Amino acid sequence: MSSSLIQLANDLEGELYFDDTMRTLYATDASAYREMPLAVAVPKTVDDLKKLIAFAHAENTSLIPRTAGTSLAGQVVGNGIIADVSKYFTQIIELNKEEGWVRMQPGVVRDELNMYLKPHGLFFGPETSTANRAMIGGMVGNNSCGSNSVVYRSTREHLLEVRALLSDGSEATFNTLTIDEFHEKCEGTSLEASIYKTVRSLLSNYDNQVEIRKEFPKKSVERRNTGYALDVLLESAPFTAGSEDFNFCKLIAGSEGTLAFITEIKLNVVPLPPKEVGLLCVHFNSIDESLRANLIALKYKPSASELIDHYILECTKENIGQSKNRFFVQGDPGAILVVEFVRTNREEITALAKQVEHDMRAAGLGYHFPLLFGEDSKKIWSLRKAGLGLLSNLPGDAKAVPVIEDTAVDVNDLPAYIRDFNEILKKYGLYSVHYAHAGSGEIHLRPIINLKTEEGNRLFRAIAEEIATLVKKYNGSLSGEHGDGRLRGEFVRQMVGEKNYQLLKEVKHAWDPNNIFNPNKIVDTPPMNTMLRYTPGQHTPAFKTVFRFNNQDILQHAEQCNGSGDCRKTQLSGGTMCPSFMATRNEKDTTRARANILREFLTHSNKPNRFDHKEIYEVMDLCLSCKGCKSECPSNVDMAKLKAEFLQNYYDANGVPFRAKLIANFNRSSTLGSVAPGIYNFMMTNPAISKIVKRFSGFAEERSMPTLHTKTLKSWYKNHKGENRNTETATRKVYLFCDEFTNFNDTEIGIKAILLLEQLGYEVIIPKHEESGRAWLSKGLLRDAKKIAQKNIALLSGVITEQTPLIGIEPSAILTFRDEYIDLADDTQLDAAKHLAKNVFLIDDFIAREIDNGNITKNQFTQKRQLIKLHGHCQQKALTSVAGSVKMMSLPENYTVETIPSGCCGMAGSFGYEKEHYDLSMKIGELVLFPAVRQQPEDVIIAAPGTSCRHQVKDGTGRKAMHPVEVLYDALV
Repeated sequence: MSSSLIQLANDLEGELYFDDTMRTLYATDASAYREMPLAVAVPKTVDDLKKLIAFAHAENTSLIPRTAGTSLAGQVVGNGIIADVSKYFTQIIELNKEEGWVRMQPGVVRDELNMYLKPHGLFFGPETSTANRAMIGGMVGNNSCGSNSVVYRSTREHLLEVRALLSDGSEATFNTLTIDEFHEKCEGTSLEASIYKTVRSLLSNYDNQVEIRKEFPKKSVERRNTGYALDVLLESAPFTAGSEDFNFCKLIAGSEGTLAFITEIKLNVVPLPPKEVGLLCVHFNSIDESLRANLIALKYKPSASELIDHYILECTKENIGQSKNRFFVQGDPGAILVVEFVRTNREEITALAKQVEHDMRAAGLGYHFPLLFGEDSKKIWSLRKAGLGLLSNLPGDAKAVPVIEDTAVDVNDLPAYIRDFNEILKKYGLYSVHYAHAGSGEIHLRPIINLKTEEGNRLFRAIAEEIATLVKKYNGSLSGEHGDGRLRGEFVRQMVGEKNYQLLKEVKHAWDPNNIFNPNKIVDTPPMNTMLRYTPGQHTPAFKTVFRFNNQDILQHAEQCNGSGDCRKTQLSGGTMCPSFMATRNEKDTTRARANILREFLTHSNKPNRFDHKEIYEVMDLCLSCKGCKSECPSNVDMAKLKAEFLQNYYDANGVPFRAKLIANFNRSSTLGSVAPGIYNFMMTNPAISKIVKRFSGFAEERSMPTLHTKTLKSWYKNHKGENRNTETATRKVYLFCDEFTNFNDTEIGIKAILLLEQLGYEVIIPKHEESGRAWLSKGLLRDAKKIAQKNIALLSGVITEQTPLIGIEPSAILTFRDEYIDLADDTQLDAAKHLAKNVFLIDDFIAREIDNGNITKNQFTQKRQLIKLHGHCQQKALTSVAGSVKMMSLPENYTVETIPSGCCGMAGSFGYEKEHYDLSMKIGELVLFPAVRQQPEDVIIAAPGTSCRHQVKDGTGRKAMHPVEVLYDALV
């Protein structure tokens, strides 16, 4: 087979991978399943897809279509060739505003489609919680819905036409047909004609019609994805008189790539809804109370009615990103129902909300009814959409597993169904998370189970069997929007009856007689508790790590990644995570891939040092350690921490590379260089000598190197204090952390920071301390970083208090106190480290706080008009926010600060200097930051708190960026 794969790789315009690393990365999706594929194809053209189909026929294997890989039922897991169309099949081909449709390839991201449509006053309605990375092909495959399905229903209702390759490689177009056109399609001997004839025969049979209408979910269950949609297809001409015209798109939606390979999709689009959105966030004491209240809310025609239970609300408390979004929560409610109204004005929404509140209170339901608008409403939806990822934060091996999370019933049956559901769980001693689509009768229910144990595996199956029976009792659908896949496929026979199940098998065989497309999904699926990520009874060793992993070990932290793929969003959706993926669009360069590869080897390696694998190193290599995932990943996967810990253990087995040592010793080399900064700077800037230095050190020749200031900040400060002993005018005292970057390179910024603070009435003291350790952390030399952290904690914990805080200028340095130091501190120092962290501030945040406290006013600053464009530092955005920088620079009366919607600048400390990373570094800069800077007139100030960011801006655009503290200092009068 390997020779055949090599030949196929040569024949494709796109890429084909069959190495163990890439196969491992595609062995999972967002489900509980894991199966190694034969290979991974990234096709570039339709001809590539035809060649893959021909190969599958010739080699008796299969093709598994995949877009973002966020399936929850194992739809894109299998032992054939994964065909990932997310990289190249991304074009929006045509928009017809007059007729209200858009044509595109399957790899177009849902939110990005709507960004394209918005200027035309149009949008595509169905909205999944994964909409910023979910692709239209996947939404068609799963017949996805979303929170607004009470208005816009599912993808099926918007799918007008599909162009696809059939299993013999022939091309076909499926769209609306008149009765005559339908019968014409049945003529001939082609595979397409055979498909039409088979379906005509099956659905024309009266007994089949009776059986389908009897056994499929009842029509009032709008979210029904059980099996192939023969029940929907039946309700069209020529099978049902007076119904809509026939369109195979009804069947293709929800078919999970098992019938044909989609190459183009034509969707119905609708006018944008009114701009005013209000969220009534009703607090309840219990789930049951909220579901009864849901029926009241639906009488007022909301656009969404979404449930958030107390488990998810608890998870938000420990999530950096979502803890800020729970501002509206009062007390500890058992559940919150988020009822969305979209109307033309706030007055109309307020009046509706009052009526809903009146009716609920009259029924004794709900105790708190906050109504939120504008940016606040966006925060609530962010919290709700993060639900899936947040559930991975549960400590330990027991997780909220996707097993019966997609059941849907008639919304009027929902309260009784959930009561019965919880009684079943109680019988097994289990409890469940409840969240999502109350308004459409589908609550995502996830029992807490440890799939690593034999008992957990047994429960996984037992719960699935019992709940399938319960859903059938209510004539509901076992799948509402996530699909059958291999999770629910085993129960389709039970849900639709034996006769209908055989009809489904006939449909599959008609379309795909050789089982080429995504076999063993929907029909003929293997037992649902096989091929799981976790092997029952698996044993892994205890991992001794330098970092502290709270209430878990390093493997469990990697396992927090559930595959939801938040790290696959692009720069168009904003945020920092994940800069390398944004630039390359390769799955290998996602946070998810890095977690997967680490989990794989820590679980299955036979080596004494399970970190000693080149495969992990290669996948980790393009992680910039930006910390974006620490706050933006709802599962709180801190990949920078995982990478650093991995590198330390990998170096233990393979030695520390010279360049890593050189970078880590930045403080020592700068100390030596500062003895004769002129000579050092000449070596760094002279073209000939610099080129030799860069080649020897492994740095990119195209990159300019940082230079040393003529004096260090510490030496300037010593002289300054000697000249200015009178501190009687100072009313407050602060301690300044003199980080190694400000001390040696950015001395002028440090000087301005001290002078600014003194002029504002602060005594500035540089206490005795070590370097920050950031350079050691960035290269994974954690034992050295730990020694530095322990020294700094010992030196500063007795000095720094709430009244005398420690402030810093360089975000990556000062924020180590809030982040890594806590996890590096020994147990004896832990309380001191935590106390210290509470009183450490980025100088921007400190000044912003003092402005809020009234200690700093605008009276001391210029009234000149000035526009400032701010690029925030990655770790600043992850651990605090850019709000402090904005507030600080907005203090002068006529200063306007606008944040550049950039993620990572691409430099990331030493990353952008390294020769093999230089091109990617610049490509990341070109995503948003560089174009935004180039567009600014010369009189606009570019501000960036990070020293690496300022260097990247200069190299990428030729513009000089200023630290925010420089901006404020220069504004003094």
